[in-house]
Amino acid sequence: MGEMGRTAYTTDVSDKEWAQLENIVPKAKPGGRPATYMRREIINAIFYVLQSGCAWRLLPHDFPPYGIVFHYFSVWRKQEVFETMNAVLRSRVRAKAGRNRQPSAAIVDSQSVKTTERRGVKGFDRGKLVKGRKRHLLVDTLGLLLAVIVLPANSSDRVGLQQLLLTHRWYWPRLSTIWADGGYAGPLVWWVVSRFLLLHLVIVKRSDNTKGFVVQPKRWVVERTFAWLGRFRRLSKDYEFQTDSSQAMIYLAMSRIMLRRLANC
Repeated sequence: MGEMGRTAYTTDVSDKEWAQLENIVPKAKPGGRPATYMRREIINAIFYVLQSGCAWRLLPHDFPPYGIVFHYFSVWRKQEVFETMNAVLRSRVRAKAGRNRQPSAAIVDSQSVKTTERRGVKGFDRGKLVKGRKRHLLVDTLGLLLAVIVLPANSSDRVGLQQLLLTHRWYWPRLSTIWADGGYAGPLVWWVVSRFLLLHLVIVKRSDNTKGFVVQPKRWVVERTFAWLGRFRRLSKDYEFQTDSSQAMIYLAMSRIMLRRLANC
């Protein structure tokens, strides 16, 4: 039995991992009735859903009630707690790796995933023949997530990058180069430099003479990040009703990866 009065799950955060999170997860507001459930248990339950892919209602009974867990997930999502968690942990991982806490280069790419029959934002990606949504990711040269935006699957890569930059650009003052594949070529290159001045979009194209699969310089980093995210069953499809929840799950998945790295240092 763990210190929380139940058998530990492999998805639970360890003491070292919780030490990294404790000051990021919002504390209970002063006054009123004391919190019934520990914040660590709420986080453990959210990570369980993320890793196992189960529905909120199917949380094991030794966790807090699923309604309470989902309530905290929704509140923290609206407060951008998971985005902040990702940013803080990324800064620490970069520092541990001997890098500047602020990235100077990034890689962008997208991934189309199926959705369920539930209502919500979705579209059809004619290139990948996928009906669902498209995850647009911007990562640093270590493959750590800088930002994600989830749009209908019929959204173009160019629109995805534009929205990423318009929403998040000023969080990375050192960022000067973004590498991308041929899907981002064209007017977008000039739009980036004209809109953000010192920021440049560099297109890494596949050689016309290349046959079969070949690892592309720089671009392989973001592909590896997609593979990391694929380890979390909740991300095998987009099960969320709101795209904000989809983005939150991706920030949580990357935070879980970085927590393990920091705890093993």
